[in-house]
Amino acid sequence: MSDSEMDLIKYNKKTWCKSALLGFFIGLAVIVPGISGSTVAIIFKLYDQFLYALGNLFKKFKACFTFLLPIGLGLLVGVLLGFITVQQLLDLLPFAIVCLFAGLMCGAFPAVKDELKGAQFTAKRIVLFTLGLCIPVALGCVSALMSTKSVDGASDVFADVAWWHALLAILIGAVVGITQIVPGLSASAFLMAVGWFSSLVDSVSMTYWKSNPSVFFVYAGLAIGFLIGLFAFSKLLTYLFSVARHTAYSMIVGLSLGSILSMFCNGDIVEVYASWAINGAAWLDIALGVVLLAAGVIGAYRLVCYQRKKDAEETEDGSEKEVVK
Repeated sequence: MSDSEMDLIKYNKKTWCKSALLGFFIGLAVIVPGISGSTVAIIFKLYDQFLYALGNLFKKFKACFTFLLPIGLGLLVGVLLGFITVQQLLDLLPFAIVCLFAGLMCGAFPAVKDELKGAQFTAKRIVLFTLGLCIPVALGCVSALMSTKSVDGASDVFADVAWWHALLAILIGAVVGITQIVPGLSASAFLMAVGWFSSLVDSVSMTYWKSNPSVFFVYAGLAIGFLIGLFAFSKLLTYLFSVARHTAYSMIVGLSLGSILSMFCNGDIVEVYASWAINGAAWLDIALGVVLLAAGVIGAYRLVCYQRKKDAEETEDGSEKEVVK
């Protein structure tokens, strides 16, 4: 379907809340390694429209802005809740919380796989699937390696901001923007891999801003790069889906599966494993993690089944209307 032919959903109360929930998970993905808000967009059948609205925001501003507004509001809530609540829970029960989100991603994975229904597994698609599987795992391993090399109280990347920090922030921001629209890519895992995650999280405080106001140049660079990556890559993905949907999704399915694996191999979780090796396993955390993993899988899969049933009913209704005509 070309850009000019795509109709954006007309919101009612239910669909507006659904889009806000999508934005919430996109915002949460910035904080929690392995979480992908775009996977939620696929479950809700909003992914193509999400990409289209981002890529055509300036061309068809009113319609695209209206569609993106609840997503943007949900994103802000997700980021704030991630910094205030989820990050504290990760400090308190890191393995259990990771298991919960991993369970949610596992339960949601069939929705992503459904996009390849009826596709032939050519050599090109198998290669792309394998590449997609390896990318998030590699990012997780690099972030884990960076974590093991760092010392307690790792150095602040922004302690002495130079002009090149702002330029580098544009590049890093662009990649973070891409992670928000490609299922399976994690912004937090990427930031860990380049050594910026802890410094960014620690910099979000009034005390830090007063003592180091030059960090706002880094924020500005990240924001500019984020918007560039978001808008440019969404346009590219919309085009790729229009000319080779199954081929493009072969890599996305690999990325989604790899992101689940990377949740148990990244800079944050490797520190948990290290503490277990020193202090002994936290059995309460592990037991709670197993329970939350199962709950996440069941909850997310029930949502996928609900959406499948709804899509089937809408297809049947559409077919009946065609017959009546």
